[in-house]
Amino acid sequence: MTNSPAPEHRVPDGVDGATVDAVGKLTKALETTERARGHLYAFHQLAGESDRRVEEAMHLLRDAGHTAWADRLEDELFGRNVLEGRWTFQIVEEYDDGYWTLFRELEAAARDDLTGGRRHLREAGMKEDHRTHGRPGHEGVPPGSSGSPE
Repeated sequence: MTNSPAPEHRVPDGVDGATVDAVGKLTKALETTERARGHLYAFHQLAGESDRRVEEAMHLLRDAGHTAWADRLEDELFGRNVLEGRWTFQIVEEYDDGYWTLFRELEAAARDDLTGGRRHLREAGMKEDHRTHGRPGHEGVPPGSSGSPE
């Protein structure tokens, strides 16, 4: 049974716990940003779906004889920018190309510089602290992975 963490989840020599914690906090911040990005994409998709439903409503209003309302929706709302000069795809692109890309680059660079590029060292340490060594279901790595037996 393999019970030690895989080499990529072991703290490199010379790296202290405070550094592992700090880089872990930065990674957690990036993970939160990834969640925010998912919500931004959800916003993008929901706004597009809403616009398509407005279009359907316009057609139904015209069919029901309410041409003035259909025309008003078409002129004032359908296809309108959600922010000045932007549809949601433009917001997503600007976010991805700017903030999100920079955040990912800086987090990776900090990991590379401070922890040898190793990911999730805080979580790997937590796993070691929380699991029951030698018990089924508490292995350090999946079967066939690199790691050393205890």
